[in-house]
Amino acid sequence: MVKKKNELWEWTKALVIALVLVFVIRYFLFTPIVVDGLSMVPTLKSEDRMIVNNFSYAIGDPKRFDIIVFEAPEGKDYIKRVIGLPGDEVSYKNDVLYINGKVYDEPYLADLKKQLTDGGLLTEPFTLSDVTDSKTVPEGHLFVLGDNRRYSKDSRHIGYIPYEKVLGSTKLVYWPVKEFRLVK
Repeated sequence: MVKKKNELWEWTKALVIALVLVFVIRYFLFTPIVVDGLSMVPTLKSEDRMIVNNFSYAIGDPKRFDIIVFEAPEGKDYIKRVIGLPGDEVSYKNDVLYINGKVYDEPYLADLKKQLTDGGLLTEPFTLSDVTDSKTVPEGHLFVLGDNRRYSKDSRHIGYIPYEKVLGSTKLVYWPVKEFRLVK
């Protein structure tokens, strides 16, 4: 009888520990997210399932071109690419990205630019002053864009993203299985 009680107690402890670990991992370390929409095409497709690294920015700051997940003003989680960091001047001219006056290559847009058949630009020309209330990205904020610039609701529309709204970075697509990959 005592042996059965001990065995039941051990199983109960193991189950409780497993549930606590799942909770901690799921809510504090890694969170699954589903891509909703076409704003990150061709890098990400709608319905791609990804893992968000929730602690990536607890030990460091976002870097230019990171793909991040953040809480948007309407309460939804958005997935976009970091383009401007605090203090940066960002502009586009002739489909070319300029940060602080320097040209930046965006290889992740090359295929999408080749697919344009209407003769237009993927990214319409703008400066930060055109789309926000400042010339530079404010301290503690990020300027983000979707890769599918024509169809993305991003910092050009919703403004700068405060660091405290950033949930984490994401690189791993795990579903569909045939699309399993790390994205850049």
